[in-house]
Amino acid sequence: MKHWIHCLAFFSIVATTAGAADIIIGQSTPLTGANADLGNDIRNGALAYFEKVNAAGGVNGNKITFVSLNDKNDTKLAAENTKKLLSENNSVALFGYASATLSIPAMPFVKESRVPFFAPFTGADTIRKQNEFVYTVRVTYNDEIEKIINFWGNLGTTRVTVLHYDDAVGTQNFETVAKTLQKFNKQPTSISIKRNVDLPDDIVKSVIDSNPQIIVVTTLYSPAAQLVKKLRAANLPYLVTSLSFVGASQLAKALGPEAAGISVALTVPTAKSTNVPVIKECVEAWTVLGQKETMSVTAIEACIAAKVLVEGIRKAGKDVTRASLQRALAALGRVDVGGYVVEFKPGFHHGGKFVDIAVILPNGELRS
Repeated sequence: MKHWIHCLAFFSIVATTAGAADIIIGQSTPLTGANADLGNDIRNGALAYFEKVNAAGGVNGNKITFVSLNDKNDTKLAAENTKKLLSENNSVALFGYASATLSIPAMPFVKESRVPFFAPFTGADTIRKQNEFVYTVRVTYNDEIEKIINFWGNLGTTRVTVLHYDDAVGTQNFETVAKTLQKFNKQPTSISIKRNVDLPDDIVKSVIDSNPQIIVVTTLYSPAAQLVKKLRAANLPYLVTSLSFVGASQLAKALGPEAAGISVALTVPTAKSTNVPVIKECVEAWTVLGQKETMSVTAIEACIAAKVLVEGIRKAGKDVTRASLQRALAALGRVDVGGYVVEFKPGFHHGGKFVDIAVILPNGELRS
């Protein structure tokens, strides 16, 4: 049933005939393949909020059309999609790209078109340092790593192995772990892997040989799940903790009961935090969209980011253009969207502050 909901939502978005005053938001994200759950949650979390806005009459009388294109987690497709979203769909903003790796190919088009690039699903510094058109609503990986290492280090768990990608972002994540561990007079072990490939057995052996007290995972959920399954099969239930990039809800789904006890960094509150007004609002919008599963933290982050973007659209006036939206977002300042605060400053468009740690329960829920 969920598959059909995704398909219907996707085709209805792409097939929408935008009116002259429609506000078109473009997205490239993996909707199929190994990271499809992540990409669909980003897309559907944002869609839930955009549809809520449209149902209430839109923004300044204009409806939002959300165009999501599938990049299958492929950088070449992400670049091609970006070009199409800007030249053919005339998007006034790009939203919710699923990683730093998928965002980088979009940057030349972003600079050339001077279009806001909003809320990529990454805390990597490489994206934050790109250009003035990039806006983020989450904390950095540095913030997450410091939270994780300080938490476990203060409990005496300092023999750390880091699973990371063999690229600039992955290397930076490892170096941040190493820097944070210095206060505990320890050095972590580096285990690097390639993106978009199955986890080889020699990597698992390297993890075991490092004899960790805890494994810090900085990858997406697929290799993380493969690692945990192989360690559990070998009766080696090491402590595992992860950056938010893993997709906590997606990891829990991939592992089932084997995910119990894994801790993850969070950049937004969970769906259970309905005492936070924006979480309650997003969960309600998620239900109205027709989603049956509990709203993941990935979808919640996308919903919150969509709400912040709508605040910028509202301030851009009646006839929204890339230029007017860029001016409005740059001047947005402090925005409280209901218990979640983002603050953009002149020359600094990276306003997220929320970071927490949660543990995955046997039923897949997150408890912070």
